[in-house]
Amino acid sequence: MKKVLVVYFTQSGQLKSIVERLTSPLRSDDQVHVDFLEIKMKNEFDFPWEKEAFFDTFPESFQQIPSEIEAPAASILTQKYDLIILGYQVWYLTPSIPINSFLKSLYAKDILKDTPVITVSGSRNMWIMAQEKIKVLIRQNEAHLVGNIALVDRAINLISVITLVDWMFTGVKKRLGGILPLPGVSESEISDSDRFGTIILKYLKSPSFHGMQEELIQNKAVEVRHFLVSMDKKANKMFTLWSKWILSRNSKSRKRWLKVFNYYLFFAIWFISPIVHLIHLILYPLFYAKIKREQQYYKGIQ
Repeated sequence: MKKVLVVYFTQSGQLKSIVERLTSPLRSDDQVHVDFLEIKMKNEFDFPWEKEAFFDTFPESFQQIPSEIEAPAASILTQKYDLIILGYQVWYLTPSIPINSFLKSLYAKDILKDTPVITVSGSRNMWIMAQEKIKVLIRQNEAHLVGNIALVDRAINLISVITLVDWMFTGVKKRLGGILPLPGVSESEISDSDRFGTIILKYLKSPSFHGMQEELIQNKAVEVRHFLVSMDKKANKMFTLWSKWILSRNSKSRKRWLKVFNYYLFFAIWFISPIVHLIHLILYPLFYAKIKREQQYYKGIQ
């Protein structure tokens, strides 16, 4: 009997739908037992978000400052698993506070040590640098990354900003104006994610997971858009400055600077990012070889 643990956090329910659908082939196999561990915070994050609360999470999110989580069940802490599937969202270009808090908790190493891990992200579109941070946390817990699946909102960048923000602050997933696409990972992609589970099941039953990521890539588990990689890297540099500055302020000053950050973020998304995109298109032929190398790296698990 192969034992699999699915660790995840969800607010809207989207990531729960993803990991349930993805693992359906494993749960249908009588030689595999699947447990689910939903990360619960001592102080929960409400959904839909209040705007002030959403921006208030920025400094701690980006600086990966953990918060206290509820203890996993003793049956999970005492179990040795053959595979762990780690489902996470991206908050401010970084693994969400709940997932970061779990990976930095006293429980994580007991659960993850010497165990193969597959990461599954559900995000708007920029997940590359968050995944790099996840890799570090997995190594710190002495686990082994063997696969990665990145599901994203495939709408045009600026359109997905509009639709996702509306979903976050209203809690209602809808087509704005009856025209714009639904926010988040599409229902068809969630439904089709069981094909990844079929691939995972094959390797779970084999002697090793060697070659699994390549097969996942062939089945479109990961798409790397280099413009978004470039934006992700640049934004990480700016977020480093902003988050350190805001964390250094007192509570009253913090609120004021978070409002300033809100205006900066609006300007960066709507004015800076289109310019960066245009420059990227112009310079693309000059950096073609480097771009292809980076795309190959970010699709992998090294």
